Order: sequence, then structure tokens, then C-alpha cells
Amino acid sequence: MIVGTCEIELLIFESNSLKEKRHVIKSIIERIKSRFNVSIAEIDYHELWNRSLLGVAVVSNKKSICESSISKVIEFIDNDERVEIISNFKEVL
Repeated sequence: MIVGTCEIELLIFESNSLKEKRHVIKSIIERIKSRFNVSIAEIDYHELWNRSLLGVAVVSNKKSICESSISKVIEFIDNDERVEIISNFKEVL
């Protein structure tokens, strides 16, 4: 069993309140869940209205599948005009 994880730190442009932030993050998370076979959640910066840290996890029997899935999620988020990826940290165990 191979486990791939990734932490993605985001800067949210369209957010001026926690309510707006939750709307943007919830939208991104739901779209990723419906398109990719990954687990994803907001794991930090819950009280900041313009920042978020998302955690992504993938389980597979091949390392290449985990790496590919995580790369597709990062690319998907990077193409969203509402946010900017500040940093990401990938790890495959």
C-alpha cells in the first residue's frame, strides 16, 4: 500500500470575510472530491479570511498513481482564478 499526501497553502483573492472564504474553499473541495479519487480537507488557518491550508491524501498500490493524482489536484487548484498556491509539500510513503 502506497500513501501520498500533500499540503497546499492558498491565498484567497475573493475573500473579505470568513463566510466568503468558506464559500470559496467549500467549492474547491467539493469540485475536487467529485473529479478525483482523493480525500481533501481544510487543515489549518481556520480563522484567517484570506489564507487556507488544504490537506490531500491518496491511497494506491502504485507510487506513480499517487504522484499523478496529487499533481492533477495541484494543477486543478492552480487553474482556479479565485486562489493562488503559495506553497505545497508532497510526500509519498
